[in-house]
Amino acid sequence: MDTFTTLVVFLYVISVYRVSNARDTITVDLVIRDGETITSVGGSFELGFFSPDDSNNRYVGIWYKKVSTRTVVWVANREFPLTDSSGVLKVTDQGTLVILSGTNGIIWSSNSLQPAMNPNAQLLESGNLVMKNGNDSDPEKFLWQSFDYPCDTALPGMKFGRNTVTGLEWYLSSWKSTDDPSKGNFTYRLDPSGFPQLILRSGSAVTFRSGPWNGLRFSGFPEIRSNPVYKYAFVLNEEEMYYTYELLNSSVITRLVLSPNGYVQRFTWIDRTRGWILYSSAQKDDCDSYALCGAYGSCNINHSPKCTCMKGFVPKFPNEWSMVDWSNGCVRSTPLDCHKGEGFVKYSGVKLPDTRNSWFNESMSLKECASMCLGNCSCTAYANSDIRNGGSGCLLWFGDLIDIREFAENGQELYVRMAASELDAFSSSNSSSEKRRKQVIISSVSILGVLFLIVILTLYVVKKKKLKSNGKVKHYLEGGEANERHEHLELPLFDLAALLSATNNFSSDNKLGEGGFGPVYKGILQEGQEIAIKRLSKNSRQGLNEFKNEVESIAKLQHRNLVKLLGCCIHGNERMLIYEFMPNKSLDFFIFDQMRSVVLDWPKRFVIINGVARGLLYLHQDSRLRVIHRDLKAENVLLDSEMSPKISDFGLARSFGGNETEANTTRVAGTLGYMSPEYATEGLYSTKSDVFSFGVLVLEIVTGKRNRGFFHPDHGYNLLGHAWTLYMEGRSLELIDPSMGDTYNLSEVLRTINMGLLCVQRFPSDRPSMHSVVLMLGSEGAVPQPKEPCFFTERNVLEANPFPGEHMLFSGNETSITLLEAR
Repeated sequence: MDTFTTLVVFLYVISVYRVSNARDTITVDLVIRDGETITSVGGSFELGFFSPDDSNNRYVGIWYKKVSTRTVVWVANREFPLTDSSGVLKVTDQGTLVILSGTNGIIWSSNSLQPAMNPNAQLLESGNLVMKNGNDSDPEKFLWQSFDYPCDTALPGMKFGRNTVTGLEWYLSSWKSTDDPSKGNFTYRLDPSGFPQLILRSGSAVTFRSGPWNGLRFSGFPEIRSNPVYKYAFVLNEEEMYYTYELLNSSVITRLVLSPNGYVQRFTWIDRTRGWILYSSAQKDDCDSYALCGAYGSCNINHSPKCTCMKGFVPKFPNEWSMVDWSNGCVRSTPLDCHKGEGFVKYSGVKLPDTRNSWFNESMSLKECASMCLGNCSCTAYANSDIRNGGSGCLLWFGDLIDIREFAENGQELYVRMAASELDAFSSSNSSSEKRRKQVIISSVSILGVLFLIVILTLYVVKKKKLKSNGKVKHYLEGGEANERHEHLELPLFDLAALLSATNNFSSDNKLGEGGFGPVYKGILQEGQEIAIKRLSKNSRQGLNEFKNEVESIAKLQHRNLVKLLGCCIHGNERMLIYEFMPNKSLDFFIFDQMRSVVLDWPKRFVIINGVARGLLYLHQDSRLRVIHRDLKAENVLLDSEMSPKISDFGLARSFGGNETEANTTRVAGTLGYMSPEYATEGLYSTKSDVFSFGVLVLEIVTGKRNRGFFHPDHGYNLLGHAWTLYMEGRSLELIDPSMGDTYNLSEVLRTINMGLLCVQRFPSDRPSMHSVVLMLGSEGAVPQPKEPCFFTERNVLEANPFPGEHMLFSGNETSITLLEAR
């Protein structure tokens, strides 16, 4: 062999050696610096530092190695980017993966809580980054894995659902934008309420759902079937519920992605020329928009109009349907009467309704299912839970049937409860369906003939009412003639007669509660809308101020985590505020009650904490004026039908303009146990006083205990002092409310406790802003260590009254306090 041949062979051997020994592991002694990477053993995935397009921020991520266009599938520090190239990725002796900044120390940690021996992190060929002990490759013994914390991408082999024992949830959250990997507005997760289904949300609002799993596919995905690219499965047992998929051909590259604009799409890589192509999309057309046709409405994309009422139902508000607004859905032509005999109408080829208010039994037959539904007056429909082999299992619905659509193929059968008098009509209706269709067309044309006139008249009346309402509200608030320098409040004025009718003359049966402002009633307007009415007590001087302040403060505030003010009523001496109705009352109704608290597992509590945080962030930073609430507490957090939180009661709120950040008052008003020390003793309030109240609320949500009136046999501290003591002793787990069972994510709840203690620190400057709080809640990174909070009690507050000539009043059965001027 000549010299040249020998050299070629030598170089070839070296290159093979380097490829075969490509580094795929990080050990305690070997770190990854910015500019360095590791690659999975088969060369499919690479891990290192990167910057998104049009961004100078640096992140640690995993991307496809064999794809020419860098496609990132996972990001570690998505909420905490580096601003320079000083970053280092390191494995600690304790078995955690950390990202170090040259200037800020640890900015992200994997937070592994298991004991480690010779730990190392390995990038697997699946794209999963795992932390393990030595060479132990048993997935059950991994200390940590990136597959447990997905970002916007679901890879083959990844679970998509939740572990009901540990509370760990696997779900997708969108990037904020194509150049910002921080958590965006969209989440796609398996909802465990009723029979599980995948739900896409924008914030807390549902925008799409998959329908329940039927043994072959999700009900809303008729196109899913056996294919040459991947196989899929759904697992539902006592410990886990999740969807997963596996590749049939390892050479195929495919991924499921939640885009920044809220689309769930599957992409497949073809080649360098054609790149990624769209293989399928969860949202196919308008009928996939959640509840487009409202309750008991059915959507068919091939029909015009798309929405129709189900058999035996009619539009709730026909005029709205004429204007192509179907959101309020349909109502029964003949109301149900359980004691007069009822039956079921069969629908075929449909996407099953929303199953969050459903019950299921996988061992019952369809006949047994029908019998059970018929025997329960609250049951509105039933179906097989599994359609394989002729069908099996029972799925029952309770309440309205929402988000139904018709499919040309692979739809399911649904049996809807109807009044007995309607059943005979349906048996003869099939023969005359064409005739009825023509009648509907003729009726629609007739309605359209007068639509233009109706619209013109409606706009004219609405404009007149709005001008009249704004004038009255404005005149009342200013106490006299309108002043040109005040802007008009676009707030509807409700008629007293309508509110009397809605509340049955303010019947005690309609009363929801009472506060310092006055009583609160539930009402139902003539068109069916549920409302809550705060009626100013005639003897409440403070309530009059609150009424004015509430109208002025939140008339133009709009956020999904703030209760919506619909209007007001000013009639003689009557002063009322009308709000959207919250069916699940307030947060205190659940968390401080031993029986009801079990409804709020940790995932629900964490959603509530996040929602309140985002509502406060909007008030402090994103609203028209900087608003300080001044009375944030569990009683003022209302819960909607999905248990999403909405901050309420802005009677004590104050707004700042320009560069104002704090103010003093000689009229301190708020609630003992939630008031910050500087506000209670000095009258100084700012955004940081709201942060303090939020911290108290967080600790109450975690523990299920009130800060005010907290008792512990070992010491005399309030809840804040108790939480601080356990935190310093490393015993924070003892704070967790036992009623949550094992639903909590350990690292998540410990991070939340830490964040809550940061918010209640003694000095305002030490407390984080709500912007920082939201970031901490949404990340897995390390949270700073808090300083000792202020353990002040009512006695401290009373003894520290700093306002000469003034006194503090509070009643034995109320928690709110007020400093009033001496007279």
